[in-house]
Amino acid sequence: MNGPRILVVGAGAIGGVTAALMADAGLRVSVLDANGEHVARMRQPGLLIEDLGEEKRVTLDAHDDPDTLEGRFDFALVTLKAPHLESALEPLVGRGLVDTFVSLGNGMVQDRIAGIVGEGRMIWGVVEWGSTNLGPGHLAKTTRGPFIVGEPDGSAKDRTRQLADALGTVDGANITQNIRGQVWSKLLVNSAFSGLGAVSGLLYEEVVDDPAGREAALAVWREGYDVGIAQGLELEGVLGVPADALVMRGPEDRGRVDEALAIAMNQAGATKASMLQDLERGLKTEVDVINGAVVEKGREYGVETPLNSRIVGLMHTMERGEREPGRDVFEELRLLTH
Repeated sequence: MNGPRILVVGAGAIGGVTAALMADAGLRVSVLDANGEHVARMRQPGLLIEDLGEEKRVTLDAHDDPDTLEGRFDFALVTLKAPHLESALEPLVGRGLVDTFVSLGNGMVQDRIAGIVGEGRMIWGVVEWGSTNLGPGHLAKTTRGPFIVGEPDGSAKDRTRQLADALGTVDGANITQNIRGQVWSKLLVNSAFSGLGAVSGLLYEEVVDDPAGREAALAVWREGYDVGIAQGLELEGVLGVPADALVMRGPEDRGRVDEALAIAMNQAGATKASMLQDLERGLKTEVDVINGAVVEKGREYGVETPLNSRIVGLMHTMERGEREPGRDVFEELRLLTH
């Protein structure tokens, strides 16, 4: 065993795969997750991972109670859903178990985590690969892509390089001095493709293959892009393309956008939205910190966001069981683009 001691907080699709592949590479990894059955299976017989079709089973030091954790961790990788942040992180802070917390979840939750753990004890990050939760003790990594991490103030620190080295054992890791711009670019992915994937019940590539779905996705992306620019952010590339490559404002942009979409879907098209996985399990989604974050910032900076707002409403309706995901949402959303 070598490298930093790492605690993965939340062993769902992203967290569980990350923990297993780091442990398989020889890193010192522990896992904290509230699902007792999942934890038991991670311990014995081990977490079954389908890594792009290749199966492997990895036994993990897994816990469902923070009081059973021993020693101190250099990093806690926070991959939790937004509703569970306080209940999971406050005990770790109270016991002083972690030096640095790393935000790797979806949506705009970084300030909320900083309020729990302290701004100076945080590194921000994004995940550009996808995975699927197949049930307790069984996860699948479905696409490739790097982690991207950075200090909130843009500085270069030894801890960031140490973290990137550890994450690089999973699927590569890059360091950026503009993590705030990178996080917003990832939010465009989640709002456009995850948001629409969830309300339609489709994979990213299936959304894009539907003509009305493609039009809606590009309109959602454009709204979020304009909100990011209004904030003064320098938006970074994501899914192998510049953020502005997917901004379509007229017919003259069609060729450029179609080319960029093909590159992005080649990397992430097989992704099943985490919000769709939540809907299928009857769980509350993170739409309020994803599409809802675009709406909130749009309101603050005077940018209209009708499609993101409608996706939030659709998702809440589906969370309540009043409507099922389906392709019919695309036409409804398309009408808002005119």
